[in-house]
Amino acid sequence: MLTEAEAGTKTTDLARHGVSEATIYNWEAKYGGLEVSEARRLRNLESENAKLNRLLADTMVDNVALKDLLSKKL
Repeated sequence: MLTEAEAGTKTTDLARHGVSEATIYNWEAKYGGLEVSEARRLRNLESENAKLNRLLADTMVDNVALKDLLSKKL
């Protein structure tokens, strides 16, 4: 769809495929000018980054819980 948009197809025509115009504009802003392999790599990196952020947040919560537990025992 993005290649069609870059070729000059109107967004309203592309939106008939079941995707909103706003989504198409967001995709153009995010992935416009990228090759398919680059877009896939970007999506994979973003997914991995989100996973690592969740792991970090879980670890920080565990750390706070352990500190609270240790401070109550003293």
